[in-house]
Amino acid sequence: MERRELFSSLASSFKTKEKQEIILRPPYYKDEEVFLTNCIECDGICGTVCEENIIVIKDDKTPKLDFSLNGCTYCDECAIACPNEVLSIEDKKNINAKIQIDISTCLAWNDTMCFSCKDPCFDEAIDFLGMFRPEINDNCTSCGFCIKVCPTQAIKII
Repeated sequence: MERRELFSSLASSFKTKEKQEIILRPPYYKDEEVFLTNCIECDGICGTVCEENIIVIKDDKTPKLDFSLNGCTYCDECAIACPNEVLSIEDKKNINAKIQIDISTCLAWNDTMCFSCKDPCFDEAIDFLGMFRPEINDNCTSCGFCIKVCPTQAIKII
């Protein structure tokens, strides 16, 4: 293998990793594999009962969370409405995501007073060092309410 081919193959592997979609599921499931078997029999009822309108039904008929409009209140409605026992209140947990602030694009980290992310946070999961430098603490439930309000899209799911 020539050096050019080696670098091309390495570069292509990085591109495919970037394109992988992060699929966040409602926080009421035990086994993610059940989505692929039991959700295909449903008409997306969980998406219709979601008060925040963040449950989107994908092409494969499975639900995913979309925080671009709002966040999850953990209201239990999707689990109550689920007819195929994919979502269950007994399996309630925090959303399986890690929320992170990109300090290079965050206004507060760049010396501009901004509390956009802190204000909608129900869990007091964002601490500020003085008036600047927000950090997400261990109280974060990954509800997503901070994501849509950030004026620079500095809050990301990783």
